[in-house]
Amino acid sequence: MFRDDSSRHNFAHPRYWPVWLSIGAMHVVAWLPWRLRLWIGKLIGLAARRLAGRRRHITETNLRLCFPALDADEQRRLVRETFIANGIGLVETATGWCRDPEDLRHRVVFKGQEHRTRLEAEGKGALILGVHFSTLDLGAALHSLYFRADAVQRPHDNPLFARFMGRARAPYFDTVLDRHDLRGVVRRIKAGHAVWYSPDQDFGRDVSVFAPFFGIQAATVKMTARIARMTGAPVIPLIFHRNADNRTYTLEYLPPLEDFPSHDEVADATRINAVIEAAIRRHPEQYLWLHRRFKTRPEGEPKLY
Repeated sequence: MFRDDSSRHNFAHPRYWPVWLSIGAMHVVAWLPWRLRLWIGKLIGLAARRLAGRRRHITETNLRLCFPALDADEQRRLVRETFIANGIGLVETATGWCRDPEDLRHRVVFKGQEHRTRLEAEGKGALILGVHFSTLDLGAALHSLYFRADAVQRPHDNPLFARFMGRARAPYFDTVLDRHDLRGVVRRIKAGHAVWYSPDQDFGRDVSVFAPFFGIQAATVKMTARIARMTGAPVIPLIFHRNADNRTYTLEYLPPLEDFPSHDEVADATRINAVIEAAIRRHPEQYLWLHRRFKTRPEGEPKLY
């Protein structure tokens, strides 16, 4: 379900022309030959690494904190690979939004389907634990070939792009919920639906506890455990990545978390972070290191960015 409020905006206004151009470019790129798409994505990533100084600084800081064992050359290499992967991720997003995922079924390896199938057979709703990989939207489109789900998202600030994004995601999500709509999430899960939720970003001190993430204290939302407690639903991790051949993708459901949640918010947040960290370590360059994961600091600690 996507709520379209486009009637409140004049999308023909010149201020929206750059957005229209971006949307048109995404439609074009999505239909280019596969190798050409990868090449364009790589160029976008390398250009961003050179031109987006603020994002490069954030990425360098994150990787220095999370992979201290890497020497300077290895860290620079990982920064470069991260920008390339995220540049390709933009092209993959265009593909997921502008193409029928059925066109890409032959590129998917899906492991662990039995974990989700068993929950569906039992008529249980579930909280799908997602991760902000660069392949996020393409992964969601490919996932829809096998299972239906709802999603939780933050609306885009630009109303035209928000409409485009909402309509693009609508075919492979049953319902798209605002990240503040806790009641909606609980209601859907109790009705037997699976809701895709990615708690690996910094949403501030008020809704978080501090828990280790790659050995760094990170503001981690309490909502994952809270939803699980309110619904009694299992939390089932879903991971996905582009394979080394750059032509295929692996999606994998891991077994539902056992004995979760506990009665300790920090222990629950620590466990969620550990699951996400293990998934990232498989393909660290494909994670969204460009965001300020450690923006909020414990009292008395200096800022990291």
